[in-house]
Amino acid sequence: MFATPFSSPGAAGPTNCVKTLFFLALAFISTYPLSAQLVREEKARVELLEDRDSYAPGSTARLSVMMSIEEGWHVNAHEPTLDFLIPTEATFELPIGWSSPEVEYPEGVLLPFEFADVPISVYEGRVALLTNLKVPENASGGIPVRVNVRYQACDDAQCLPPVTSSAETILSVGESGNAIHLDAFSPQSISTHGAVAASKDPSSGQPPTETVPGDKPAGVPSTPGRGLLGFLVMGVLGGLILNVMPCVLPVLSLKVFGLVKSASQGRGEAARGGIMTSLGILSSFWALALAAVVAKGAGRAVGWGVQFQQPGFVVFLTVIVLLFSLNLWGLFEIPLPARLANRLAGGGAPREGAAGHFASGLFATLMATPCSAPFLGTAISFALGQSALEIFAIFTAVGLGMSLPYLLLAAWPKAGEFLPKPGPWMETVRGAMGFLLAAAAIWLFFVLAGQISSARVALIQLALLSLCLCVWIASRRSGVAKVLKTLAAVGAVGAAAWSISLAVTAEPVERGQSAIASQLIPWIEFDQAQAKGLASEGKMVFVDVTADWCLTCKVNEKAVLETPEVAGAFERLGIVAMKADWTNYNEEIGDFLQLHGRSGIPFYLLYRPGREPYLFGELLTKDKVLNALAEGS
Repeated sequence: MFATPFSSPGAAGPTNCVKTLFFLALAFISTYPLSAQLVREEKARVELLEDRDSYAPGSTARLSVMMSIEEGWHVNAHEPTLDFLIPTEATFELPIGWSSPEVEYPEGVLLPFEFADVPISVYEGRVALLTNLKVPENASGGIPVRVNVRYQACDDAQCLPPVTSSAETILSVGESGNAIHLDAFSPQSISTHGAVAASKDPSSGQPPTETVPGDKPAGVPSTPGRGLLGFLVMGVLGGLILNVMPCVLPVLSLKVFGLVKSASQGRGEAARGGIMTSLGILSSFWALALAAVVAKGAGRAVGWGVQFQQPGFVVFLTVIVLLFSLNLWGLFEIPLPARLANRLAGGGAPREGAAGHFASGLFATLMATPCSAPFLGTAISFALGQSALEIFAIFTAVGLGMSLPYLLLAAWPKAGEFLPKPGPWMETVRGAMGFLLAAAAIWLFFVLAGQISSARVALIQLALLSLCLCVWIASRRSGVAKVLKTLAAVGAVGAAAWSISLAVTAEPVERGQSAIASQLIPWIEFDQAQAKGLASEGKMVFVDVTADWCLTCKVNEKAVLETPEVAGAFERLGIVAMKADWTNYNEEIGDFLQLHGRSGIPFYLLYRPGREPYLFGELLTKDKVLNALAEGS
């Protein structure tokens, strides 16, 4: 664990530099990558128009928020058909003393799309959002009024991240003036009734049909979706299942080791350990939720596990994993001042402190992010399309689910009696856990090798080797001069910073067809247009969205997809297999996931001729795949 028994309480010195690096890394690593690549792409121009050139105090100003949407694109209506779609919303920024007006949103046009079973309510072309703004009696002069319109633009193939576009006007308050901008308030400009909704599939052979917005087709529920409570329950279940996913197992093993130690020191210590571990997990999820809210506000789509697309994050996590390994092997300890160490130990035997339990909770969350789990992907995807409050609510639910085993121990300390009794075997297990984490470091190097050049990976490995050497020297208790130990501690921090900078500044490598290894199934590189074209020709197309950093993906591939039974079915049924490699950032793949309401991987989809695509769950089984293939043929 992070905080092993405190050796030599009161020994501060050079090792405190390593301790500082440890804590700063764990605190910063959760939010570092999610703020990267914050870009905007606006497909609608927003204007704020008033109906008069001047207004008398106490009168009402009629305003039109005119959206001019780029041809070939649309935005979701204010009341979207499906609950995971992001509505178009206008909010006003007004001087103090002015009341916020209610916005009149037009009905959307119902159009059919491949990803949905029912038509979707959208705005196209030129759309006016109207409002009446009351001018206060004491107003005078030029009054600035600003509107912010948040919307998500989509075309027939993709949806862009939501953005906020703004417009501003100056209202002149004095005498009642003349009417202006008449076209912005005419019925022809603001009405969408009677709009023609042409079929999105030109090959359907059906003529365009006239759809009156507001008339829901048969089968469209008035309140679609599960609702927030349902997604909160899914978040708790997904977080609980996350504990047994391959990414978390190394950390879970370490935590069990720590709990054995805690249980041997009494029920109170076991309860304290469970609570602090849970708090560390929840703090990590709150940090991730905050980063998601900030990124969404900047107009950037975010997703579960996408931070592993950043080489800097991968190396940062490698540094943490290596330090944990060195700690478990006894190469260095994290000492605290004697008074604090005695207080944490209750004046008795040394034990793992609150900071150690808290840090292990942080570490567990970090290691969990490249994995998905049943229910988790659906809950996170829903959250990332909602308001900040709902994002925090669902991320908290996932954190609570992941914390449930530790909260159970805190609420029922007697459960610690089921854990094995401590003894000399723990030193052997401690060393073995170090090797388990070292294996995790090897996996991180595997991920890194798919992102940057081999020469740069070798330099990073050299920097990390220097880090280990400096940590070992700085932690020596005898035989090394104090000045040398201090220099080594500074060198450890420098080596860590060097390794991360090497990753951040590295040029990404191209990953095309060469990234698809020779396997039982003849995979080809993913192309969405080609996949749809093949499906229209009567062929089934199986799409696997994967990444080197996604351990769940690798388990599914080895245990299910790349097996003789499934590969044989692919060949027998003539299925085209496409692999979408998301190891590095790829906007097309990100948009493809978002189009289908997903924010993370693994993701599997089967295009079926003449039918809607079939979406698989995160965990595959041979029976599930074979049955879906048989039904689609």
